[in-house]
Amino acid sequence: MKEIPITDFEGVRIGQTENETAGTGCTVFICAEGMRAGLDVRGGGPASRESQLLNPLMSAQVLHAIVLSGGSAYGLGVADGVMKYLEEHGIGFDTGFALVPLVAQADLYDLSVGDAAVRPDAKMGYEAARIAFEAPNYRDGNYGVGCGATVGKILGMETCMKTGIGSYAIQIGDLKVGAVVAVNALGDVFDWRTGTQIAGLLTEDRKSLRSTVDVMCASTEVVENRFTGNTTLAVVLTNAAFTKSQLCKIAGMAHDGYARSIRPVHTSADGDSIYAVSASDVSADMDLTGTLAAEAVSEAISRAVKNASGAYGYPAFRDIK
Repeated sequence: MKEIPITDFEGVRIGQTENETAGTGCTVFICAEGMRAGLDVRGGGPASRESQLLNPLMSAQVLHAIVLSGGSAYGLGVADGVMKYLEEHGIGFDTGFALVPLVAQADLYDLSVGDAAVRPDAKMGYEAARIAFEAPNYRDGNYGVGCGATVGKILGMETCMKTGIGSYAIQIGDLKVGAVVAVNALGDVFDWRTGTQIAGLLTEDRKSLRSTVDVMCASTEVVENRFTGNTTLAVVLTNAAFTKSQLCKIAGMAHDGYARSIRPVHTSADGDSIYAVSASDVSADMDLTGTLAAEAVSEAISRAVKNASGAYGYPAFRDIK
């Protein structure tokens, strides 16, 4: 087993754009020839577009792009810009009268960071698609959809931490498996290898960490309006020749990576979603691939935390001693 760059997946290009001042952005995954894809959503508050295309019962067998964006539901227009770029470049499903690019999207909530009135839009999506084709620019940290990502928000934004987007990929023989994760959870983040908390709810003096679960356990009363500015999003990439239904299963197995690294996870205040995609035809075992995907997700979560920089008044991992 060896580590490889997340950009080392044939046929898939990644472009990122962000508005650093506003604290929001998007990350776009494009495959001109079409990539097989599956989806598993386990959070209670997703903001998404074209999710039903990933249902194994639906006719579409490939996607041309996946968009991860900030802006919550307001950011779903990013896909319009991606579609425009793809159509202009002859990419999409040929209906006989027009090309229709198939673009799925999931958004996280970052309106409480930076400028809530500025959201990712079609112009930003078009630019991210252009970058993906002309000069792919993926980076871990405060980039793309990770620009406004934060965690540890059970008590609101005053005691949360800045995170970002992270990636990790490995290769065994011919098989490649990797993950890109934008970490924007209600809960806390733990190093999956050691169990040590590395991000999340801050103490009142904002100098160290405390437990979100402990805060929740202080009372069993029903919370009617829990803070909902969350959602962790991931794309798992593999070069193995899986069907849409198999990729849905792999996406489900990859959620184990969330469970190892984030507590609590999959709450009603999160929209946790994972896509799994393949654009190649290597023969590989589905269960092995799903197991590796979960590990890649966990490591990508750690790297999203450790590569983030403090911003908008919120400290990051490197700022907490």
